Amino acid sequence: MKRLHVHVAVDDLDKSIAFYSDMFDAKPNVLKPDYAKWMLDDPRVNFAISSRGAAAGLDHLGIQVDTQDELAAVSARMAQAGHAVRNDGKTTCCYAKSDKSWIADPAGISWESFLTFGDSTTYGETDPAAKSACCEGVAKAPAKATAACC
Repeated sequence: MKRLHVHVAVDDLDKSIAFYSDMFDAKPNVLKPDYAKWMLDDPRVNFAISSRGAAAGLDHLGIQVDTQDELAAVSARMAQAGHAVRNDGKTTCCYAKSDKSWIADPAGISWESFLTFGDSTTYGETDPAAKSACCEGVAKAPAKATAACC
């Protein structure tokens, strides 16, 4: 079964943990000095926040899967979307070991598809020869100014 993933960069991790814990009526499943994650079933979402230097706001979205077959299906749909897909393969990111791919939507928002197969004691790759930075996503288009709401 698939799960939506939302990763938000925050300026104050402690205040954000308190806010989201109250909003979700749940404590984080993973809590690190620079990262917190809630694995919620209602709604079914992997919601993560981090204070790792990115500008505050939406960092990226994703689809987390439970099996290699689901990962292959989601990755195939990403390839059909007509934008460049970056396949990271097996990597360490967000204190987890995962197999993942990335794509940017037409607005420049990075999306990842991933299958998590283990925990990690580090946030991301520690090997300088690693293919990419953890949760780097893909090149983002410049944001458009807008005055409209919703």
